[in-house]
Amino acid sequence: MKTYYINNLNINEEIVDFFLVKAIAIRVGSNRKQYLDLTLGDNSGEINGKKWDIADEEVYGLSQIKEGDCVKVKASVSEWNGIRQLRVTKVRKAQKEDKLDMTDYIKAAPEDPEEMFNYVLSRAEAIGDSDLRAISVKFLQDSKEKLMYYPGAMRNHHAEMAGLIYHIKRMLMMGERACDVYTNLSKDWVVCGVILHDMEKLTEIMSNELGISPGYSFEGKMLGHLVLGVRKVSEMAKEIGMSDEKAVMLEHMILSHHYEPDFGSPIRPMFPEAELLHYLDILDAKMFDFEDNISGIAPGTFTERVRTLDGRMLYKPSFAQTEEDN
Repeated sequence: MKTYYINNLNINEEIVDFFLVKAIAIRVGSNRKQYLDLTLGDNSGEINGKKWDIADEEVYGLSQIKEGDCVKVKASVSEWNGIRQLRVTKVRKAQKEDKLDMTDYIKAAPEDPEEMFNYVLSRAEAIGDSDLRAISVKFLQDSKEKLMYYPGAMRNHHAEMAGLIYHIKRMLMMGERACDVYTNLSKDWVVCGVILHDMEKLTEIMSNELGISPGYSFEGKMLGHLVLGVRKVSEMAKEIGMSDEKAVMLEHMILSHHYEPDFGSPIRPMFPEAELLHYLDILDAKMFDFEDNISGIAPGTFTERVRTLDGRMLYKPSFAQTEEDN
């Protein structure tokens, strides 16, 4: 049984425990000495670790540790730029006799993947426009196997088992409610756009069946999921006989949903459903980051600075425990 969970580690604490390797590399520092750079995780979060001044005889053994392996680590918890970090003194790959329970190490969406998929599919099947319904259903049915485990990102929001389908489901729930308020919106276009907008993350990101990503695919690095998504929609639109106008509008929703050139979108949304798609995406990402970071701290305390939320320290009110108990 795990003793130390990442969300509960305290500065200056000395730990010996098992963690999942999310990323690993041997690097050369400014002093020209090699060091080990690790991102370690468990089901409560992740943390960076460093093992400084690696001896030459250690390099081969450390190079055998890969993303997705579990390792036993001896380390002290330190702080750098306001963020906890592990100063690792010993690390070894876990053995069969360690008998680890992988549920301690894997972050997963809080809902059953099959149930989430069925919900999303039901919303796709309820689309009134026959073309939008056909392309949404085809995307989902073709991708079902991967959606059962695929993360929504390699890092950051929804980087967890079945995180992508969880992201899509929550966006759909918010999007349909928005259509009840803003009655000028077409629910068909909102639902279809939400379902398609991140689907090519299944091509962009590599992942094992535990939802752990070792990195990006060749196409992911060269093109990214926005361009891959536009290409996929173009192919599917021809297969189902969709008009050029509808196909281009769907391509525009995918291409513009990151909004800013710095985040990969060469153009901003040019019709209201595309604009809403961007804000649904941003809202769900931000709410995930708030929930994920606040869940691991005690009521009446602040988190460390959260990089994905502009370096803000988040607060969990002191009365939160009472609300959770109720």
